[in-house]
Amino acid sequence: MIVAIIIGCIILLVIIFVWSSYNGLVKLNERVNEAWSDITVQLKRRSDLIPNLVETVKGYAKHEKSAIDAVSEARAKMMGARTVKATAEADKSFMGALSRLMAISEAYPELKANENFKQLSSELSDTEDKIQAARRFYNAGAKELNTKIKMFPVNLFKGFGFKAREYYEVADDEKAKIQDAPEVKF
Repeated sequence: MIVAIIIGCIILLVIIFVWSSYNGLVKLNERVNEAWSDITVQLKRRSDLIPNLVETVKGYAKHEKSAIDAVSEARAKMMGARTVKATAEADKSFMGALSRLMAISEAYPELKANENFKQLSSELSDTEDKIQAARRFYNAGAKELNTKIKMFPVNLFKGFGFKAREYYEVADDEKAKIQDAPEVKF
């Protein structure tokens, strides 16, 4: 009788472990899905702001067509990206094109004074902050999920079929630029 109770308790503990481990992985997986959704929502918001910013700049900088076209092309790439890596690469391209557009705006004092441009620039800056926060949240969730999948004893069950997630990382060619502190000269 005692042996049956002990065996029953062990079976019950195993069932509780499997149940809680699986539910924990489901929760973490959904958190990562939510975080990825947050990134895509913010990238979409930024992509929606860009046409307005481009049109405002166009009015002042008609001869800067190549930079304006580059922003439009980069926006199209961003909207078409489907994976974490493709999104990161498209984001890099987009940020480069947007930087050139903002540099053009510096050459036009009357553009910088334009209220529409100021508002769009402010919204864009706010969106960039939200994108950075969403990336950090996604990477934290991916780390937590990836760690749990690899940890013993969950790894004995092959992570219950859950897959490790890619991190949203800086592109390889950008890593070299951020390794060293920027040089400041006066």
